[in-house]
Amino acid sequence: APAPAPAPAPAAPVSVEAAPGDATVTAPMPGTVLDIVVAQGASVKAGDVLVVLEAMKMENDIVSPKDGVVKQIATTKGASVDTGATLVIVG
Repeated sequence: APAPAPAPAPAAPVSVEAAPGDATVTAPMPGTVLDIVVAQGASVKAGDVLVVLEAMKMENDIVSPKDGVVKQIATTKGASVDTGATLVIVG
């Protein structure tokens, strides 16, 4: 029988600095980043999808809490994240 595939390694910590007034978008649950829908520098509106997170075999859209510009993307596609991990900073 083939050996089971190893679990993905947790994402390396990324230096994340939010300025006052910036919104830090965090993972609401542990999961795997399936897609990063926005690019750094992109303008977003409140409710726009930023990241798609797979958790418990379901895809969850992580949305922007406010209108602004994507200042930093603090994760990568395929990364395993824990609850509370910073995903994106919107300023």
